[in-house]
Amino acid sequence: MSADPTQTLAFDTSCHLFDGCGFPAPGLHSFLFKPLWGDADSNLYFNKTMLLALLGSIIIVGFFWAAFAKPKVVPGKLQMIAESGYDFIRRGVVYETIGKKEGEKYVPLVVSLFFFVWMMNLWSVIPVAQFPVTSIISYPAILAAIVYILWVGLTFKRHGFVGAFKNFTGYDKSLGAVLPLSMTIELFSNLLVRPFTHAVRLFANMFAGHTLLLLFTIASWYMLNGIGIAYSAVSFVMVIVMTAFELFIQAVQAYVFVLLTCSFIQGALAEHH
Repeated sequence: MSADPTQTLAFDTSCHLFDGCGFPAPGLHSFLFKPLWGDADSNLYFNKTMLLALLGSIIIVGFFWAAFAKPKVVPGKLQMIAESGYDFIRRGVVYETIGKKEGEKYVPLVVSLFFFVWMMNLWSVIPVAQFPVTSIISYPAILAAIVYILWVGLTFKRHGFVGAFKNFTGYDKSLGAVLPLSMTIELFSNLLVRPFTHAVRLFANMFAGHTLLLLFTIASWYMLNGIGIAYSAVSFVMVIVMTAFELFIQAVQAYVFVLLTCSFIQGALAEHH
């Protein structure tokens, strides 16, 4: 196995079953990449995940620009696909969660978040790229932080300081003696746990999915030797199955991320009783 933990490939291609080398299992080194520019020690660099995030952003902007630059009453195929995606998030997520009147102004944000997260997830199954950007915790964390700042800001703007405090703590005087304990738990859950789980849910699913894909892909190559070819074929079938499953999970995780985003916004706008 290569001694370089930032290698592009996740395993040593010369290592096979019965060759006397151990199975090159995927690990944290599979999520590290050499800087394409700059020096990692100085924390000023540009690597593969940053490149994929940039390319993904360009692809999304380019797609919607091409679809809506010259909109037609009778849409072409590209415009129809873009409109379908936009309308699905607008009606199926934003309107259903926040409501049409309040939610309309947040549609562009939610649509952007959905397609960005989905594109970052999709890189996992795209040849050459083959890495989900959201499996690096910093990307989901930044997205969750944007939603968190919006949610907290909207809560204070809509309800004022006292109203926001009641909103965050779930204030309900009918709880009596347990009210202080309930308020403490709710405050901790809302302001600390909620943004953490929002980011980690996306990160953990993509991290685990990519690790499983790597595991079966490496195993397919590792066992491609002698009698191990039969086992390699089974492992390769699992690669195909896991890739199909991962495509489903990638879309679901993008959907869940924006659904929670809308839930937070709705909670910030709702009147406290």
